[in-house]
Amino acid sequence: MKAGSFVKETGTNFAAPSFVRRHPKGLLWTLGVAIPLLALLVIGIHVVDQHWPYRYRNVKPLLEHLLASRITVSAYHRTYFPHPGFVAEALTLRRATAPDLPPIGSTENLIVQGSWLDMLLFRKRVRLVDIKRLHVVVPPAGSRAMQEDFPPGSSMDFAGPEIAVEKLVIHEAVLDLMRKDGNRYTYAIRELVMRNVQQGQAASYIVDMQNASPAGHIQASGSFGPVTPKNLGGTRLSGSFTFTSVHLDQIGELHGILTSEGQFSGALDAIELFATTSTPDFAVENGQATPVNGSVQCTVNGLTGNVILHRIEVQTGKSTVQAEGSVTGPANLPKVTDLDLKSTKARVQDLMRPFLHNDPPVAGAVSLKAHAHLAAQEDGAGFLKRLTMDGGFVLPSDRATNPKTETTLTNFSERAQGLKPPKDDPDHAQTDPASDVLSSLVGQVKVRDGVVSTERLTFAMPGASADLNGTYSLENGSVYLLGNLKMESDISHAATGFKSVLLKPLAPFFKRKHAGAVVPIAVTGGPGDYKVSQNLLHDK
Repeated sequence: MKAGSFVKETGTNFAAPSFVRRHPKGLLWTLGVAIPLLALLVIGIHVVDQHWPYRYRNVKPLLEHLLASRITVSAYHRTYFPHPGFVAEALTLRRATAPDLPPIGSTENLIVQGSWLDMLLFRKRVRLVDIKRLHVVVPPAGSRAMQEDFPPGSSMDFAGPEIAVEKLVIHEAVLDLMRKDGNRYTYAIRELVMRNVQQGQAASYIVDMQNASPAGHIQASGSFGPVTPKNLGGTRLSGSFTFTSVHLDQIGELHGILTSEGQFSGALDAIELFATTSTPDFAVENGQATPVNGSVQCTVNGLTGNVILHRIEVQTGKSTVQAEGSVTGPANLPKVTDLDLKSTKARVQDLMRPFLHNDPPVAGAVSLKAHAHLAAQEDGAGFLKRLTMDGGFVLPSDRATNPKTETTLTNFSERAQGLKPPKDDPDHAQTDPASDVLSSLVGQVKVRDGVVSTERLTFAMPGASADLNGTYSLENGSVYLLGNLKMESDISHAATGFKSVLLKPLAPFFKRKHAGAVVPIAVTGGPGDYKVSQNLLHDK
């Protein structure tokens, strides 16, 4: 067959393209460019193959070195497009020095992605590290496992990875801090994102997690680093946070849902923090739900969890209380709280309301100064069992909140001064609150096991005063006080009607020089049923 016939029948043309026939130099130029590019590509593939960083035999020892653990991997495969890297599934971390102990952690999968350009340029950089469902268990303080995981000086060489990680993502993770009693503090980390993670550099972070105890939602963002070798506590950090839906009922006998937000900065072992808080329903044990707002300025040691409280300010109702102190104790153990409290602008009813199931028995301005100590939460002891307090207070002008009680006090004050209520109604009710008697209360008190005790409580009103000692229960509001009542008039004025007639013969026995009657009394009862009675037998 002739060539022309073959071309005609088959449509095949073996002749050179017209462009090549017309421009033979163009073919040479094309080949001159294409061949070197192909050569470079072949060389690049060879170099990448020879220096591929994501081989299992390279990755496994690297991970074991970085995590200081012996690692087992259930499945591993390399990835090439669109990014070079690898996927490792079902990792388990065990102690290299004590393989007989339980695993210290595990993760569902680990994804690492690099960049082709970085590989060709031999740059030590990873674009993404993605860790899903990481679970880390920190052993109890003082245990053998803790010594194996964190031997003395183990942080001296920690400085962060030499290879730059552009983005590190940890999501759906769990951190368990084990306790000596077998229980644990569990922190659920929904997502932690860090950028620019590299030795000698500061990394930015965003975290969304749940606090262990008290339960609450934490969101924070800021910067961390660079990590300082041999001085981890000197590592700088800063940022802002919100702490919401905080369940105070997990702290002893407190109640309420707290919300907080603030900012922090400084070194890891001395973080300066300022925060504001709001609790619309704060209460202690069976107390009334009361709105309480506050602010705190403090220094936090991020390595031990100890806190120095420079200034706390709490507002409830129209009252403000200031405090300073500390929260200290060994790392990973319950802390001890010490506070110095003071207030010069407060109302006693505001301060008592969160502690009392019923309405506060008195109302009026109060100034106080006290030291409070809250023992570490152990053995299930409640808030009031752990609280001890020593201090004093002054109520310069208070009145009873119960109208019937206030009327009784007002009428008694009139009689103690030798005045007589109207004859037709000896126990007449006061219709004008402005005419109610104002009394004062001054005392030094101690709080132990939920009971307020005093050895000297001075109560005064026009015409009478009393020195009392005894106890008052914060748990049920019951009171038991004994003392002496001093009046300007004689004892018969302490009663009305027929009782005053019967007491007149006894008046000389209660008379004191340059004074009216001095009568032993007892204050007893509970909310809604408090009684003041004569204690002629001086009961103990």
